[in-house]
Amino acid sequence: MKQFKFVLPLFFAIILSCKDSGEKNYLPSSIGAYNSLIVVIDNEDWKSTVGDKVRQYFAASTLGLTMEEPIFSITQIPPEVFSGAVRNSRNVLYVQKDTLNLAHIKSDMYSQPQKVAVIKGKTDREIIENLDKKAPEIINSFKDQEIKEAQHRFLKSLNKEKDLKEKFGINLSIPSVYRVVKSEDKFVWLERQIQKGTMNIIVYEMPWDSFSVDSTFVKDIVRMRDSIGDLYIPGPDVPGKKTHMRTEPAFSPSVFPVEITEMKAAEVRGLWDIKNYPMAGPFLTYIVNDKVHNRKIVVEGFTFAPSAEKRDYMFELEAIMKTLQIID
Repeated sequence: MKQFKFVLPLFFAIILSCKDSGEKNYLPSSIGAYNSLIVVIDNEDWKSTVGDKVRQYFAASTLGLTMEEPIFSITQIPPEVFSGAVRNSRNVLYVQKDTLNLAHIKSDMYSQPQKVAVIKGKTDREIIENLDKKAPEIINSFKDQEIKEAQHRFLKSLNKEKDLKEKFGINLSIPSVYRVVKSEDKFVWLERQIQKGTMNIIVYEMPWDSFSVDSTFVKDIVRMRDSIGDLYIPGPDVPGKKTHMRTEPAFSPSVFPVEITEMKAAEVRGLWDIKNYPMAGPFLTYIVNDKVHNRKIVVEGFTFAPSAEKRDYMFELEAIMKTLQIID
């Protein structure tokens, strides 16, 4: 009898565990292109100040590109058609007038991975106030999910070249479509051919005490980038002139504090060009503090794709660079 009393609760625990596991596994895989967003909102509200506020945040221009591109590609649908496959979209923003006044983010409601942000209010004013309070957090949640989804997809086919490990003792999860095009003592350059140009990743290191003066931080970053471009990234041949990559002199880059795999870093977004030649594009640089090896690892992505939209190219480079691991 005592054994029966012990086994019975254990039996129900196993059944419940299997049920929970089954329900979780039942969720379909989420769908949608990178950086796409389904906004579920009444058609009339979409045309009102509420819709304007949604667009202000979620269709704002992406920082550091050569042309205006929104941070998310938005598809608006009314609530009555939010059903079927569309509910499996990876990023969903649900905006609705309701007796409740709330703003929250839910995970994996209809598919996985998925983020569903819900904004409700009794009036337009309450909805707009909730958007003002919650939109930055929602945007970060969507973007973090997109990065993780991209990184997960990279694992299907990775570049096997060992230059980064051998020269710097680091690892990046780089898709196999990238190839090393230059590998020197203190510099590695990987490139991916795309339809209208190239996507590029470069890696090098700097002394630990680089950028020690706050007042000249941005100028020192520009000086560093320009010197690397001069040494390693030549431009096309121009008779009588030297060409190389540099930081576009007309635009100061934007710098933010970040963490890359739990290491403090600086994120730098801006534009590059070729000195003495009409070529330009966006770049994203991470300057990572590697205390263990008393150095700063610099990982940079840049794109050359004339007349093409570059948001998703730069997003892929960001996702790759954020996999940085010190392995030596």
